[in-house]
Amino acid sequence: MPDVAVGGQISDLCFHPTQSIVYTGLLTGEVKAFRYDEQGQHESIFRVRPSKRPCRGLVTNEDGSKLFAVGKGKAMHTVDTTTGKIVNSRLGLHEAAINRITRCMSNMLATGDDNGVVKLLDTRKPDPIRSYDHHFDFISDFMWISDKRQLVMTSGDGTLSVVDVRSNKTQPLAHSEDQEDELLSIVSIRGGAKAVVGTQLGILSVFNRSSGWGDCVDRVPGHPHSIDALCNLPSSYSSSHSTILTGSSDGLLRAVQLFPTKLIGVVADHGDFPIERIAVGHGGEGRWVGSVGHDEILRMTDLRAVFEDEVTGDGDVEGGGDLEQKEGEGSDDENGIGIGGGNAEESDEDEDDEGENGHRSLGGISPRKEWDGLQEGNSTDALGSINDSDSDSPKQKGKRKLNLTEIQSGAVVKEEEEDGEEGDEKDGADSAAADSDSDDDELKEKKKRKRKEKDPLAAGKKQKQNGEFNKGSDPSFFSGL
Repeated sequence: MPDVAVGGQISDLCFHPTQSIVYTGLLTGEVKAFRYDEQGQHESIFRVRPSKRPCRGLVTNEDGSKLFAVGKGKAMHTVDTTTGKIVNSRLGLHEAAINRITRCMSNMLATGDDNGVVKLLDTRKPDPIRSYDHHFDFISDFMWISDKRQLVMTSGDGTLSVVDVRSNKTQPLAHSEDQEDELLSIVSIRGGAKAVVGTQLGILSVFNRSSGWGDCVDRVPGHPHSIDALCNLPSSYSSSHSTILTGSSDGLLRAVQLFPTKLIGVVADHGDFPIERIAVGHGGEGRWVGSVGHDEILRMTDLRAVFEDEVTGDGDVEGGGDLEQKEGEGSDDENGIGIGGGNAEESDEDEDDEGENGHRSLGGISPRKEWDGLQEGNSTDALGSINDSDSDSPKQKGKRKLNLTEIQSGAVVKEEEEDGEEGDEKDGADSAAADSDSDDDELKEKKKRKRKEKDPLAAGKKQKQNGEFNKGSDPSFFSGL
């Protein structure tokens, strides 16, 4: 799709949940809407300016009939997406500029400002439901956990926290330790079992819900600059459970796979302009991903062109497992089993150990080079047992690997024959050892006789006993006799 020139710096974007419409919030305070089609053509629908102050956040309601806009004006404005008119404004909602907004449930919204204050709003009521002030720096992003009715928020103070929206308490259920870095974005993976957080230093921090929210269980460095935006892939892609899209301040929109860690490639390039926000159309299940930055352009990228290996000729997404199989092809392993071989579930079991043993890094330029050697995991031997990665070196593991063809062709039988040959050699060695005992005794006697013959004193005594000694031959012998 051709780039959409918006005419101003874009702070945020969001898509209509069911229609091919995208909304953009500009630094000038304007909100502009565009309709697009599958061929990449687009047209402007409406533009409205709720405030003269910058618009920082946008979100629609559940059916897409209303659009909520927040920004530096400390207010929230409601726009009718059908007519493009402002139908409601809540002035003075926060005491500081509102930085982010998200939809929790059908009639519940959450907003966060530059002072770290988060407020829960009911779209049917004028006043906020609840307010949280346990953060002391700006709220950067939200993540909604639908099965637990919990809201996760990240902050510039280096921590994240979790609140239960059903509780009347204003204190969080969990508050992480200081990560010593600004937390800028968050997204869930593995069906919500884990959360990935983007940081100012370019590190992806992985949190495990089952391990608690106190600290991350893994860190994945590699981005050269801050990770300002994160987004999930549509669930129709086989790798969506562990692959995310990252928007960095270096202007690159990347596709990154976790568990095992792999840089899939660059999806879009904004040049030298940082990427502020990214989103996928049709409620996160569409074909197009939109990215915005400081270049005053809305860039729409076709995901099917990037992940063409996961799409069939009919446009349907292939089943899972193909991506993992292709990753193993071309491996240096002689049996065709990659060093990081194994399915996603096996690598998921060892992710905590990987996090303790070292960092895995992304590569910004050459994915193959940067990621080589970083996917070491468990290897499978001929019996199908999993060997601990710490017990043997990768070189030793490679010697023990047997594929199914080798097992069926008699490799195991060959080992049994070798065991039999070793047994025969052992029996022969025992008999040879018995024969060598007598030979050793004879050899000792010979050496003993030679020593006696070489000893002049012993030879003289023997000659004297036999009466063969010549007294005039060597007078020195008398002193010894």
